[in-house]
Amino acid sequence: MRTPTPRTGKIVAAAATPLAVLAAAGLVWQSSYAAFTGTTRNSGNEWSTGAVALTDDDNGSARFQVAGMVPMQTDTKCIKATANASVPGTVRGYAVNPVVSAQGLENHVKVEVASGDGGGFGSCDGFVPVDTVIPAGTSLKQLATFDEYADAVGGWDVPAGTSSRTYRITWTFDTSALSQAEVDQLQGAKTGIDFQWELQSS
Repeated sequence: MRTPTPRTGKIVAAAATPLAVLAAAGLVWQSSYAAFTGTTRNSGNEWSTGAVALTDDDNGSARFQVAGMVPMQTDTKCIKATANASVPGTVRGYAVNPVVSAQGLENHVKVEVASGDGGGFGSCDGFVPVDTVIPAGTSLKQLATFDEYADAVGGWDVPAGTSSRTYRITWTFDTSALSQAEVDQLQGAKTGIDFQWELQSS
């Protein structure tokens, strides 16, 4: 067997180099274009919270301030609540700040609350009832047990946007089941409660 001369080795090496370059390029081309690709993007995603607000038309005034109340006295007034929300929600009513009297007057002041349309803080004229929120004969003491949104009464479902609902409140100093002596014991007594409506998003 003949031993290659140095000149022969150089020629072989020179011939092999372009082949190696071409082979490497072929591998790169094959790996770079081995599959078709395509992409798409959903851009500009962001999240922001909704907002809810609930107001009424009483201008900070008490709906009932009764002095010198006498047995079986009664009165009816209205108040309008307005919801302004970017998301739907539900309005419910409950009692806060109950005032308990030593004589138990809160057991004998009975309320009824209906919700509907028309009327407002100044007058119930035009009020059209839709639902009974608190049935007639409910005492202030009973009402005081509904003291948070979770056990509140009513359930006005409001859509996103602005909408209003009027509440007609009727109270009666009901002494019909009391003896004269029991009625007399209620003289000079004082009680009170706040009606509160709350809107929570769905």
